[in-house]
Amino acid sequence: MRDEFPFAVARVTRRWRKLLDERLKDLGVTQARWTTMVYLQQGGEGLTQRELARLMAIENPTLVRLLDSLEQQNLIERRPCPNDRRARRLHLTAAGTSFMNVLNERAAQLREEMLEGISDEAMADAIKIFHRILDNAEKQR
Repeated sequence: MRDEFPFAVARVTRRWRKLLDERLKDLGVTQARWTTMVYLQQGGEGLTQRELARLMAIENPTLVRLLDSLEQQNLIERRPCPNDRRARRLHLTAAGTSFMNVLNERAAQLREEMLEGISDEAMADAIKIFHRILDNAEKQR
């Protein structure tokens, strides 16, 4: 059972992302781009590129390419940071906010379908397990 667990988690994650990606295909945004938008929304608008890269656990140059493409699609904008002239803060545009509304609606629908038949108690247990695994992973650093 323990041997199977990491593979089961990986399969569920891949399948979930693939299904959401299929539901967002008509919006013309790749998985990397919509994932970046989700992290930006969850992390709070006004993050710097460095803060967002840390939150996403990716390298800054990789993020810069993603942000450039999102900016070209008019989904985000970079604004000067009042405290640091070198830094730029990231914000959703009106089109970006509209995009996130559609994404969140479709993601919520998929979440309900994927979690059908799973009780709130079972979900709470699963979340506790994942938090414990993440805590254990932090100890490995």
